[in-house]
Amino acid sequence: MFSDASLGKFLNKKQFNGNIYVLPVSLIFNRTFLILSICLHAWTAGLADSPRTNSNQLQTTAAIQEEEPAPRKFTSEEQTNINVYEKSNRGVVNIDTRANRQQAWFLEPQSEEGSGSGWVLDKEGHIVTNYHVIEGADVVTVSLSASSNPFTARVIGIDPQNDIAVLKINAPQELLFPLTLGNSKTLKVGQKIFAIGNPFGLARTLTVGIVSSLDRTMRSKTGRLMKGIIQIDAALNQGNSGGPLLDNEGLLVGMNTAIASLTGENTGVGFSVPVATIKRVVPQLLQFGEVRRASLGIDLFWKTELGIGVARTQENGPAFNAGIQGFKIERKLVRSGNRLFETIEADRNSADRILAIDGININSTDDLQEALDRYKPGQEVVVSVLRQGRELKIPLRLGLDR
Repeated sequence: MFSDASLGKFLNKKQFNGNIYVLPVSLIFNRTFLILSICLHAWTAGLADSPRTNSNQLQTTAAIQEEEPAPRKFTSEEQTNINVYEKSNRGVVNIDTRANRQQAWFLEPQSEEGSGSGWVLDKEGHIVTNYHVIEGADVVTVSLSASSNPFTARVIGIDPQNDIAVLKINAPQELLFPLTLGNSKTLKVGQKIFAIGNPFGLARTLTVGIVSSLDRTMRSKTGRLMKGIIQIDAALNQGNSGGPLLDNEGLLVGMNTAIASLTGENTGVGFSVPVATIKRVVPQLLQFGEVRRASLGIDLFWKTELGIGVARTQENGPAFNAGIQGFKIERKLVRSGNRLFETIEADRNSADRILAIDGININSTDDLQEALDRYKPGQEVVVSVLRQGRELKIPLRLGLDR
């Protein structure tokens, strides 16, 4: 048993000026109870203020974390767009060019850079683009979708008259994704088409539109009339030149070549070389490096009301050897005062006028070019000519246009 004094010493004691004061036991218990009550109240309040997590919240959080994203639903039109792009975009390439020009005054080289689009023709690394994309370039590089490193290209062949060029790069076959050629002859105005290119350097950009018109004509840089051009309203801008025009199956039906614009930016009127022309031209570029066109061997023509007049034939050329006649040159002496001068005059009445080739009417040099494009050098044709009021049919073997 503890005495009151020993219990006071054990529970609480204070020393003041050498005296020890013992607190009463009842006071100690009252204070202890008060402290415990305060602590219990604070702990209870803390639980009430803190956010509570119940079992429902835990289940909801787990469901959100584990739930797989629902597959996105596309309209049939959207799905077509996606399918065409996924099938074709890897076959579209970016083409960069650099031309070194010498300044006239300081004789220092100045570099000019350009860019455009193109597409993979085959696994051998042949790339097709517009001639005007690589015209005058000293260095041409091609960037593929599957490689971060560009490939230096060499020019295999060009056809300025149809604005077509073929390049060659040495790239692994697994990086090349050739596009499949379609049919431009079955296109209809109003059908959906797709253009992929690199406008403003933005690689493999897809734009969608319709065929606005068919069989348009336009002049190439050589002045030759290109026929069968496809007009589209899909957005084309600088850098789209040389990119493919595709149908809703992802088949190439044309190559984008020009826009009708005063500012050089899209106005909703674009033009594409039809794949029918590409199929005719590209094999010759691969084989010969040029298009070997058939020729009558006539250097100069003149416009008449009926057919086109023959001004001058090439010596020993097809027309010359077949007896087709050009101008007769007459030399005359003309007196002026006391002097005589020799003049040369062309007698147009003696010249033949070409009316048709194998029954195809010829009314202009454009008609003549279109007719000759149907033939190859060495083939025989029948040329209908008008000579001094009489129509003659003259057979001849076509030569090579040079």
